[in-house]
Amino acid sequence: MAKTDRDRYASIEREPKLTGDDRLDALVGAIAEYLAKQRRLGRVPHWVSDPARRLDSPWFTTESPSDPMREYLTFSSPAEFASRNIFTEERPLRRARAAPEFS
Repeated sequence: MAKTDRDRYASIEREPKLTGDDRLDALVGAIAEYLAKQRRLGRVPHWVSDPARRLDSPWFTTESPSDPMREYLTFSSPAEFASRNIFTEERPLRRARAAPEFS
């Protein structure tokens, strides 16, 4: 929602405190790096490289990861997520849209 790139970067520049939830902590790092690159902010906050922002084992962000789904997520995940062992869809921050209501 920030109007300028400077303000956009400022919104992710400071490292949020670790929560103790490994998945959430890694996800926050992935999102910050992803947003910095998607918005072409020219730099990525240094804190996203902290080892605490990476998972030791793979996390497939689906309720029931079948082998074909794992394969799809492995190849579709943006690098900012996959490098942290988070495997998600191609556009992880897209907004879900509700189906239109018909009368």
